Amino acid sequence: MHAHRIDRPADLDAVRASYDRVADNYVRMGLGDIRDDPWLKASIDAFADTVRGLGPVLDVGCGPGTVTAYLAERGLDVSGVDLSPRMVENARRLHPHCRFEVASATDLDLEEASLGGILGWWSLFNLPRDVLPQVFARFARALKPGGYLLTATHVGDGDFPRTEAYGDVPVRWTTYRWRPERYVELIERAGLRTVAELRLPAGGWPGVVVMAERPE
Repeated sequence: MHAHRIDRPADLDAVRASYDRVADNYVRMGLGDIRDDPWLKASIDAFADTVRGLGPVLDVGCGPGTVTAYLAERGLDVSGVDLSPRMVENARRLHPHCRFEVASATDLDLEEASLGGILGWWSLFNLPRDVLPQVFARFARALKPGGYLLTATHVGDGDFPRTEAYGDVPVRWTTYRWRPERYVELIERAGLRTVAELRLPAGGWPGVVVMAERPE
């Protein structure tokens, strides 16, 4: 039984086109490599160790697949999805041993209790404030009891419209910044139980990493 359709963000096409434009620069700049940050790497390692053996893992908003491939190296049955076809092209080229598909976080057809883990790694901050709770609820239903969500996002107050990114490439998207306690509240309202929270500056932007479990 599938959940009801999630509201489609009004700017979805503009966001997709923007990420298509920045995709090649993102790869060239070597962004998204968690090996460069001990705290982010520790978060991903803890997630990998916790969900190993629980079932398939889905990396939502995988970009060029850097973290997807890292999780595959750690022995997980992991696949990635991304809104941007160009990001997915890069992911397939760079990591041919992994599975990648083009899909929006708002458009995933996920079977209930089918996944051991879901990753939303710095990839959900473009979702409007009324849409993100719907996505978390979909994730919670898709996790097996005892499965885990790991998500990270930008911390702050208010919405931050972007007009350029990743080497002055013109983009059109909004970064929705959350207070950590409010972000955790959204995750828990979706039916998950927070097990860890890490607050940190990431690339000059304050961030929060949250790991949460679907209760048994």
